[in-house]
Amino acid sequence: MKEFFRKLFDWSFFRFAIVGGVNTLLGMAIMFGLYNLAHCSYWLSSAANYVITSIISFFLNKYFTFRSRTDTPRQALRFALNIAVCYLIAYGLAKPLTLRLLSGVSVTARDNVAMLVGMVLFSLLNYLGQRVLVFKKD
Repeated sequence: MKEFFRKLFDWSFFRFAIVGGVNTLLGMAIMFGLYNLAHCSYWLSSAANYVITSIISFFLNKYFTFRSRTDTPRQALRFALNIAVCYLIAYGLAKPLTLRLLSGVSVTARDNVAMLVGMVLFSLLNYLGQRVLVFKKD
């Protein structure tokens, strides 16, 4: 079990964190800007974030994080599926969870917290999906 975790959290995890940090800052600007400044919905704001940053993330993670040189179209399809599943799970859980925990708070504050919770859940699920399914070493 110790070897499993050592293998899962190797240097690629740290490179993923760097790429994720930069992507997170960009994504937060997109998501919170759309929600708070452009008054777009929770779902549109968070989805726009992931559509835009996922395109950037695919290429950075493929070539920098996981140093993958295999079939790009197949990986791109698995990557898109991974992003969609992680997004739906993370944000689908974050919104009702935050609604329960912060029921007395304004909708705007609650949605902002839900988007932050969704980002954290998404990041964890996304790393696992990319590591194990998308850019797995043969």
